[in-house]
Order: sequence, then structure tokens, then C-alpha cells
Amino acid sequence: MRTESGGGGHDLRHHGDAEVRDGGSALVDLAVNVRADTPPAWLRKHIAGSLSGLAAYPDGRAARAAVAARHGLPVERVLLTAGAAEAFVLLARALKVRRPVVVHPQFTEPEAALRDAGHTVDRVLLREADGFRLDPSAVPPDADLVVIGNPTNPTSVLHRAGTVAGLARPGRTLVVDEAFMDAVPGEREALAGRTDVPGLVVLRSLTKTWGLAGLRIGYVLAAESTVAELERAQALWAVSTPALVAAEACVGARGVSEAAEAARRIAADRSYLVAGLREFAGHGLRVVEPAEGPFVLVRLPAAGVVRGRLRALGYAVRRGDTFPGLGEEWLRVAVRDRGTVDGFLGALGRALGTD
Repeated sequence: MRTESGGGGHDLRHHGDAEVRDGGSALVDLAVNVRADTPPAWLRKHIAGSLSGLAAYPDGRAARAAVAARHGLPVERVLLTAGAAEAFVLLARALKVRRPVVVHPQFTEPEAALRDAGHTVDRVLLREADGFRLDPSAVPPDADLVVIGNPTNPTSVLHRAGTVAGLARPGRTLVVDEAFMDAVPGEREALAGRTDVPGLVVLRSLTKTWGLAGLRIGYVLAAESTVAELERAQALWAVSTPALVAAEACVGARGVSEAAEAARRIAADRSYLVAGLREFAGHGLRVVEPAEGPFVLVRLPAAGVVRGRLRALGYAVRRGDTFPGLGEEWLRVAVRDRGTVDGFLGALGRALGTD
């Protein structure tokens, strides 16, 4: 692991949706980490039912109470946000920090938000040789804000909860992005709901598992004082009524049960994808394992060329070189159902010249 400062030239605002915009809209999408075939019909019905109340200003009390109950917390420790992305902006603007550190490779929006707010950001770069796993001693002792994803996008590494919690220090805010934790069976290694870790801030997103990226809904779990600081920085009525209704439904009994079942399916589909990718080891392809998220990270010679060939064959995957700590030889592939994966693996074989 190493620590570095500066922007490093990476396009921190490039995201997977860029692969399927405009001319890419007809491609089979393995670039975006949103679960396919969502939102389900019952959730769409809940959201549609909220439209008759749009004349009233949003009232987030019921959704906030539902999230609090989901995690066994008082409502004062919950803040609803317009997706996890808004939470990163609020943290960057509201918290007074001297030395923020972001652990990479990971989702780049936290660093982008910190830089936009005028902060100088240091990076801890995890190494491929270590399986992109965290060593808490690599984080500078004087870092007063540390951001890490778990499971981490794009590496699909699931860090142990105890290892992540070991980053906590008096006077330090520890931000753990758990946007994909509900895709992990049993949510093992989750810190959401913990109140014994000083300075802990957990972010959750409901856009990935439920296919609500266009609705923008997520939440923050943190100490009451931190939630109050973030709430003061948040615009009034930042979360819309349809998003609040969706949140309440997703964290209710039916939503939690369905998410748990989806996590088991994702794990099985991921194993199938990884097994298929291993067949291309002779072409220099390597999968970062064990993968625990709804996506896998792949290293492949001439990945940019292969990605272009895949697009010509009708498949979009996520380029990896915009993530600090990765280069042009990396691709991220979203987990999809077996039929879609079979089609993709066939296209990958053609892109690699095996047919």
C-alpha cells in the first residue's frame, strides 16, 4: 500500500452510466451496477401511489423511522439523502476536517466531492499483490476523515468489519460506504447499526439493489451530532415524496426479505460469471477474488481494445482506468443472470479471438 496526494489525472466523475448513454443505449449493460429487472412491480405500485400527493411538501418522518427501525437505531441517528452521492457532498461541505484520506481503488465520488469543497485529499492505494485488502496501518495516523467502501467498488473486496472498525480513532470521522452491502448474503461484515465505533458514519444506497438510480434515495447512519451537522447543510425537502415512499417500502419486512433473496441469487450468478471468466486465463485474464459484490474486477492485457470489440458485439463493460490505483488493463463487469452471462462470455471469446 502507498499514500499519495494530488488528483493524479483520473477522471473522478466518470461513472458506468457513461458506457450506455446515447449510442450505447442499445448495448447489453454490464457496466452499471444497478440490479437488472428492477424496480419490481410491487415497488413501482408503491411509488406510483405517492403521485397523488405531490402537491404537498415531502414529509420524511415515516421513512426515517422505518430506516431507524431497520437498523435498530433512534431516528436522530438517521438522515435521508438524495442517494449516497448527496451524502458525500454534505460530508465534504459540513465537516471541518484538516486531512481527509480516501482509500482507493473505490467509488470516486467521495474524493470528487471533497476536492470540490476545497479540501486537499490524500489517497491510500491498496495493491493488487495484496488482493486490494486493507491494512489499517497504511492510513496516516493524523487523518481526521477516512473514507472506504465495503464491499468496495470496483474491486468487489469485502473487508472484515473488525478491520474497518479498526480505522476508528478519537477525533476521526470514519465514513464507510455500504452501498452494496445489501447484495452480500447476510450482510456479513456490515457496520450499519453499530453505535460502539467512535466517529462512524455509514452510508447506504437504495438505488443499486432496487433499480432506483433515477429516483435518488439513500441514507446516512451516524451519531446524532453528526446527523445534525449534515442536516443543517442539506437543502430543504431534498428527498422527494416518491423517494421517501420507496425508502419506507425497501426497508420494510417485504423489502428486506426480497433483498436477502436477491443477494443469494447474485452470489450464485457471480460464481457462474467468475467460473466462465477463468476459462480465459490463457489469454492473460485475471479476476480479483474472492469477489463479494454484484460486480467483478478483471485484469486483461489490451483491455481497452477488448472493451471496444465488446461494444461492437453489443456488450458494455466499465473501464477501470478512471479509478485511482488502477490502469488501462482493468475492466469491471456487473453480475447478471446466467443467460446474459453466457451471451457475454461468447462475445468475450470472440473479442479475444478464440473463435
